[in-house]
Amino acid sequence: MKPDLRTALALKPRVGDGAMATYLYQLGLPVGVSFEEFNLLKPDVIADVHRRYANAGAEIIETNTYSAQHNKLSRYGLEKKTEEINAAGVAIARRAVGQEAYVVGSIGAVRGGAGKNVRTATVKRDFEEQVGALLAAGVDGLLLETFFDLEELSLALSIIRKKSDISVICQFAVEDAERTHDGIPLPEAFRRLKGEGADVVGFNCRSGPNGILRAVETLPRDLGLPLSVFPNAGIPDYVDGKVVYSATPEYFASSAIRFADAGARLIGGCCGTTPEHIAAIAKALQNYSPVQIAKAPAEAPEVRQSIDVASDLSEPQSDIPPTELEPSIVDLVRERHTVIVELDPPRDLDIAKFMAGAQALKEANADALTMADNSLAVTRMSNMALAALLKERVGIRPLAHIACRDRNLIGTQSHMMGFDALGIDHVLAVTGDPAKFGDLPGSSSVYDLTSFEIIRMIKQLNEGIAFSGKPLKQKAKFIVGAAFNPNVKHLDKAIQRLERKISAGADYIMTQPVYDPELIVRIAEMTKHLSVPIFLGIFPLASGRNAEYLHNEVPGIQLSDSVRERMSGLEGPVGRAEGVKIAEELLDVAMEHFNGIYLMTPFMAYEMTVSLTEYVKKKSAHLTSVN
Repeated sequence: MKPDLRTALALKPRVGDGAMATYLYQLGLPVGVSFEEFNLLKPDVIADVHRRYANAGAEIIETNTYSAQHNKLSRYGLEKKTEEINAAGVAIARRAVGQEAYVVGSIGAVRGGAGKNVRTATVKRDFEEQVGALLAAGVDGLLLETFFDLEELSLALSIIRKKSDISVICQFAVEDAERTHDGIPLPEAFRRLKGEGADVVGFNCRSGPNGILRAVETLPRDLGLPLSVFPNAGIPDYVDGKVVYSATPEYFASSAIRFADAGARLIGGCCGTTPEHIAAIAKALQNYSPVQIAKAPAEAPEVRQSIDVASDLSEPQSDIPPTELEPSIVDLVRERHTVIVELDPPRDLDIAKFMAGAQALKEANADALTMADNSLAVTRMSNMALAALLKERVGIRPLAHIACRDRNLIGTQSHMMGFDALGIDHVLAVTGDPAKFGDLPGSSSVYDLTSFEIIRMIKQLNEGIAFSGKPLKQKAKFIVGAAFNPNVKHLDKAIQRLERKISAGADYIMTQPVYDPELIVRIAEMTKHLSVPIFLGIFPLASGRNAEYLHNEVPGIQLSDSVRERMSGLEGPVGRAEGVKIAEELLDVAMEHFNGIYLMTPFMAYEMTVSLTEYVKKKSAHLTSVN
């Protein structure tokens, strides 16, 4: 007879299961429906998913009841079936795995995303109804997952403890590695939950293994509770109309050992994970022996490009008046080496660090600063506003990304008209990461336009024609860029896709970062027939962990084995120095084949891209004098 769940988690690391909703999506089931209703409509499909995870080695199986609450089910007219759906979820899981695995009832937050304004009385009612149904159906434990705020998680836990002494796992979804969404330091939040009766505390969703490991490492080892971790399979990408994840099962296997060493006793997967990921975790933990490791200092939260950090710098004021920014970036790159540097807008209202970085890059003679449009679907300051400030205060050319995700046709044309009025004429058209995986998961991805269509529509404004086909009173002057990911198995197919973007009207190309000199040469050879210039992406690595995160979790980025080896174990100034050195070596190759260089700033460490901009300018001057 197996021990109860509380005892089992205290003995050794246990394997949790993986995603339900995203896995059903991968199996071909539609989105925009209630996956919890499948407990009634497609019970055999749900049972099959549970069996697949159990066969992969999962010892804890979650019921398909994450959103099976009155308020959420009411969106589909299912609120009167709340108890039935929850009971069916438990019965399906139990039938699928029998007594071989623990069945825990999954309960998601009622608030969060678009539900922030749900009244406390409604939240309480929904938790009481769902908890009662799951307990009555005979679960082995309850899993409170993807909670953003301590207060709501505490309320759900208190309702459970009034009804039962059952094992309870409490998991936050965090963006900041040190505190909850409502600003409570994580150690304080977990100690409070422990005092209120939580048996296990931890994290799920929002981040891949790297981000959740950072959060785990901020916790003191004296919490006195087992930890649980259920990371996503990296950052989702939107490819050909489908959401895909990049983190491999092999990466999850190595991450499982790091989690176990850091104190985790329940390790599974969230969005994007599959039975293959869980099988890799189970195999990695099969003969696991705990080791004592030193606690690493926490670094900045994971991001694909740059994040803002606290700064006491005052906002720089340039004595350079606004200038006519001619010739265009396309004209420049046809004549000489030209540097575009990415500097992401801040996630709060403090622009001091951003403006200081912009000023430093201006002084380093960067030719343009490019700003993402809420990259990774994380809310940032408007790049339109910052682009205007760059022109006015710094005197450097802004280049703004335009994502298809956030605006419908009306909003997109309005947005472009605003850029034209401000004299901001350089843009990069991108698809945009899906909204549901950002910091406001209740928001919608619009995608009225594809990246091909948005290029055509923006170039249509240059003809003085609105998106509707009606004439405008004057013509816009947009220089439109397109994104290109060369880190793919079939480069020829990626180039064919790129040719379509050029046919749609793209004036220049900006690539994802490349870390392989041989690939740089291949790209040059295979794109020499193209009629538009290419800005080759170079992203200096900040640390060994940063390198592994980018390689395993970020769509469109692949590091060479030699680069990963060189960065392995390097942190802090030593890691950044090696990252710059590697970038310089890549630039040596890139500048032989491309005039366009696109530098990305990691963790808002603009000193790194300032150094690399100066390197390009100095090397370019030398090459010019030699020739």
